[in-house]
Amino acid sequence: MTQRVSGKVVTPTGVIRQGCVEWDGDRITAVAEYPSIRDGHWILPGFVDMHTHGGGGHTFTTGDADQAREAAAFHLRHGTTTLLASLVSSPFALMRAATAAFRPLVDEGVLAGIHFEGPYLSTARCGAQNPEHLRDPSTDELAELIELGGDAIRMVTLAPERDGALEAVKLLTAHRVVAAVGHTDATYDETRAAVAAGASVATHLFNGMRPVHHREPGPVVALLEAPNVICELVADGVHLHDGMLTFATSVAGPERAALVTDAMAAAGMPDGEYELGGQAVMVSDGVARLSRDGAIAGSTLTMDAALRHAVAAGIPMADAARMVATTPARAIGLGDRLGALQVGLRADLVVLDDDLNVVRVLRAGAWQE
Repeated sequence: MTQRVSGKVVTPTGVIRQGCVEWDGDRITAVAEYPSIRDGHWILPGFVDMHTHGGGGHTFTTGDADQAREAAAFHLRHGTTTLLASLVSSPFALMRAATAAFRPLVDEGVLAGIHFEGPYLSTARCGAQNPEHLRDPSTDELAELIELGGDAIRMVTLAPERDGALEAVKLLTAHRVVAAVGHTDATYDETRAAVAAGASVATHLFNGMRPVHHREPGPVVALLEAPNVICELVADGVHLHDGMLTFATSVAGPERAALVTDAMAAAGMPDGEYELGGQAVMVSDGVARLSRDGAIAGSTLTMDAALRHAVAAGIPMADAARMVATTPARAIGLGDRLGALQVGLRADLVVLDDDLNVVRVLRAGAWQE
């Protein structure tokens, strides 16, 4: 049975001020003008978060399936209809256990896949990653995880300067797993080598990276200028100054800039004590930092809040919608299935009021309670 919602519809090509979206079952069947509508709600594609560690008091980082289900449900209420469960640097035994625990949730559609942020990262740029677990990339470990997880393994973040990194990138891309560059002290040339080997995502660009210098541009410039690399940006006003957010977006364009939350369990929760990867985290005024050294420890962001922040910073609505849905969907290989209000794609959408607060969420053609 065909259903319809109408309002200000944001499509990949712009905003239909008087528009409607129709769907039958779990597929979008029409996106069109609807002249009788006046000043309806905003209608955006369902958000796609390719980097989140948890939320609502629940975490992905322990590999617990019940926790993962609750974290995904929390973000769904904030408009995220597709997400990757991101782990942090861990012993291999936990990586295996999490893969086995989360694969059924991927098969069920609760998760879109698993993202291993580490453990193949730079000690110098570890940020809130636990330095005890950092090590050189292992193609043996990755091959075992891919065999165990199959299509559930979607992305792995690594530092290209570590021994074995380029071989790992080639292995991942050969198995259609996204290789991402992050938590890295790499030079410009080392980063370009990783991109040439197949790396296609910059994990929270700027954060956990060697800073830009005019005589050694480092990873940021190499990633920003690479035409095939999609750059994650954490739009919370903490990870990035708004001027840097808009600068990076202007350089990469909305087709290569993806907003992510990098959220941890404290998203949507009160200030207080939490943990991330076995390390104590203190959340104060909504900002999560490691207790031991004050390093930023993920965020308490949701995708609807990221959208509001980006728009308030001056990013046009049509561009922001691409950055919260279309671009991240393409980054993780799902752009042909979801991420835009387009005929034939999965019927995922978010209805927002004029203040960009979530009113209703539709996932796979079903309104969420």
